[in-house]
Amino acid sequence: MLNYWWVTRPKRRLNSVPEVLATFSDISLNQEWIGQREIHMSLEDALEEAGLKRTGDRRDQTGGGGRTYKAWLVSLGLIFVQENTKKIKLTLAGEAIMNGDSPVEVLKNQIIKYQFPSSYSLSSGVNVSVRFKIRPFKFLLKLLSDSRIESLSEEEIAKIVVVEAENESAKCFEYIVQQIIKFRNDGDAILAKNFFEKYSSSRGSKNSFDHLLDIANTIINWLEYTQLVKRDTEDHRVRIIEDKIDEINQLLSDSPFIDRPEQHEYFQRKFGVDPKHRKDTRNLLNIHGISTRVIAINKIKQAFITESVKMPISKITSTLIDKICEKTGFLPDLVEDCLQELYPQGAIGAFLSEYFEMAFKDREQATDFELATVDLFQNVFGFTARHVGPKGLTPDVLLLSDDEGYSAILDNKAYSKYSITNDHHNRMVYNYIGQLNNYYNGTYPLSFFSYIAGGFGSNINIQLNRVVNETGINGSAINISTMINLVYEHTSNPYTQQRIRDIFSLNRRVLQADL
Repeated sequence: MLNYWWVTRPKRRLNSVPEVLATFSDISLNQEWIGQREIHMSLEDALEEAGLKRTGDRRDQTGGGGRTYKAWLVSLGLIFVQENTKKIKLTLAGEAIMNGDSPVEVLKNQIIKYQFPSSYSLSSGVNVSVRFKIRPFKFLLKLLSDSRIESLSEEEIAKIVVVEAENESAKCFEYIVQQIIKFRNDGDAILAKNFFEKYSSSRGSKNSFDHLLDIANTIINWLEYTQLVKRDTEDHRVRIIEDKIDEINQLLSDSPFIDRPEQHEYFQRKFGVDPKHRKDTRNLLNIHGISTRVIAINKIKQAFITESVKMPISKITSTLIDKICEKTGFLPDLVEDCLQELYPQGAIGAFLSEYFEMAFKDREQATDFELATVDLFQNVFGFTARHVGPKGLTPDVLLLSDDEGYSAILDNKAYSKYSITNDHHNRMVYNYIGQLNNYYNGTYPLSFFSYIAGGFGSNINIQLNRVVNETGINGSAINISTMINLVYEHTSNPYTQQRIRDIFSLNRRVLQADL
């Protein structure tokens, strides 16, 4: 029995969930799972072929790796084993991801609802102690919202929260708050003398915190995926993203636990209700057999989801159809019909989850962040977008609006709190704006400049106005959360390029209310 919180972690991050789910669906959906070793091994092979699982020597030849990934999807409420048929089915949340809904929104819903006890936590291979009756991620958000806590380290989560937070009572919450405060003052000295005896792992050293730190690290990664919090690159503490406070307050409102966790199908179907539904009313007993067309659709879905992670897909194009044909071997007419029926408005959510991460990677993924911005403005907003950053002493992205006859420049900054330093101010004024003709020889006048970053310092509006006053060019700054919301707003109600210009010409930070 595990005497601490547990989340399974074949992957420490959730970014690959859509691709893993698509691969799993192609191999295992509507198939019996228990005891079907060949299917388990086929899934393992498919995950390796898709680059989702590391290749190499396996611990066994029984498909154990495939079963680990299946357990991951169960734990997130995306699949279940149907009681009557013993076959694998998708929950509504699983269906939503396969249908192109934003995986961030779907999985955020699942993470907030994640609870002990659950069908997964009570399963024989996991067996988390029944003393825990708690929604762990909801509890952590509540801690981060408390003015006495505000941030959490991996150590605080590992040594205090995952072992001692048993329930959501006011008494338990206050106890954890006080324990964290004591730990910040006195460190490991506050831990129980029999700590390792109470919370030891069945693997590894009996006197090590490593297994708890691993769990804490994965928990933070999952919570970061929701785009509600972020781990600081300097002190590595996790904090709420400033403009997500109102959303978190709504998520922390009272809601009942999911009942009957010992009944697998009942629990999973309730847990797996996606944001667009209130309950699962599907009659899955009437589904008989698997036609050739259903198999083809599953393979096309898998290929589409793989592409949607790499690029923002806002519509079905001939280039996309050709790519899916090449991957699946199906004829263009079938692929086009399926894509137009399943994804008439494309699917950009998986790409945007990667885009969000890029905004906090410092220099690690600087070029990827710039190229992703080019893709968004070109494929979603319809600009001609050029990556001019590599030329040197130039902004990252040049935009050309053929609709409205203007040019604009964007600078990506992968920082959680970017400020326009004196050096960056001079670069924008004298190099980017002052020497536009070094990287653009067209006739469209420069309409605006803008910074895109994970977040900004408190003086960003003053710093922007200094550039505006010196150059006479309008400017702005937009954080990654607002940028992502802009993309979603555009996919629902398309903006004109004139409207885009207005939004990015506010001479201050762009806010959600401006969209």
